[in-house]
Amino acid sequence: MSTRTYAYQNDYARELAAAAEAKGEARGEARGEARGEARGEARALLKVLGSRGVEVPQMAWDRIANCGDLAQLDRWLGRAALVTTVDELFDEPTAG
Repeated sequence: MSTRTYAYQNDYARELAAAAEAKGEARGEARGEARGEARGEARALLKVLGSRGVEVPQMAWDRIANCGDLAQLDRWLGRAALVTTVDELFDEPTAG
């Protein structure tokens, strides 16, 4: 039994493997960029709250830091300049 790694035997197989690898890399990069953007939004949100003197309990800090929803983080960041408590931040405004 050979311990060598299998070498693709034809050009088509090599092209398929290269395309699959490129697609996987692109997906990984996109996920990494989205996570990085979410972390940046969360840091900005926590900084705004802190600079305004809004107390951020650990449970709220964790909720913000672990949120991966950019739209939600953006809504919270928009409200961060107006709220006086994190409870107000997390309360969804009612339409009307």
